[in-house]
Amino acid sequence: MALVIKYHQHKEQYAGHVLPDWIKVEIKMFADDTKLWTRICNKDDSSTLQTDLNNFKKWSDKWLLLFNPEKCKVMHIGHKQNTEYFIEQDNQKCKLEAVHEEKDLGIIITKDLKVSKQCNEAARKAMNVLRLIKRHFFRPDIATFRILYTNSFIRPHLEYSIQAWSPYLRKDINVLEKVQRRATKLVNGLKHVPYEDRLKRIGLTTLEKRRVRGDLIETYKILTGKENVDSGKFFILNHGCHNLRGHRFKLYKSRSRLNTRKFFYSQRVVEVWNSLSDNVVEAETTNCFKKRLHQEWGI
Repeated sequence: MALVIKYHQHKEQYAGHVLPDWIKVEIKMFADDTKLWTRICNKDDSSTLQTDLNNFKKWSDKWLLLFNPEKCKVMHIGHKQNTEYFIEQDNQKCKLEAVHEEKDLGIIITKDLKVSKQCNEAARKAMNVLRLIKRHFFRPDIATFRILYTNSFIRPHLEYSIQAWSPYLRKDINVLEKVQRRATKLVNGLKHVPYEDRLKRIGLTTLEKRRVRGDLIETYKILTGKENVDSGKFFILNHGCHNLRGHRFKLYKSRSRLNTRKFFYSQRVVEVWNSLSDNVVEAETTNCFKKRLHQEWGI
């Protein structure tokens, strides 16, 4: 698979001519970022992607929305032979730089789709904020700590867009959990209390359990139409399930050969989602779903 990431500083739509109308492969646009990608199985697939890059350039020239080819990157995902791609500039072919990692919307994407670098970066940012708080707040009480930690400064760094990069290796899980372990020691009187007891007193859960909770909430939103997302892109309802117990939104889990796929959001959430009671899944609102989930988990 080849993923081409394009950066420029102009709008992708002008005078009613929409950029995706010029492109045959998959395309996604957000603000001033445009990404093209396709699965490369043979030379024809590579030619199609190169043709779309050429059309991209033509569209840019036609509407005077020029971009810099030097800021365009290509990432090859997989083990097959990598193909070189070009964009014409001043009657010369400019080869796109092949990268092993790239930050996209705040998430570090790597060629092997591993999340270790993203975990380390998230933990680094959170620890920097934690050190700042430690210098300005001496032994905060539980209420103050919860405001500083959960709502504003630390935990959001550890959970930003977590469905896209939730870790599955123990070393990466520990990197994130270590931040919360240190943070909870700041609370007045809890420095020498065991970690699990500190969490109970403060009213928190482990980050690992928080990630499972986040997966379930997102799944609920997608399956009930509360997110503007096509549920078919992530899930297949298991209509052929012969188990009469459980809820009507049970999902089918396909087999996974690679860990990258096995621990992807739409795969890892299936078993825990299917285990939920009908009372939780049939909640009318997201807040109601959260409340019933907490009651079922006893938190």
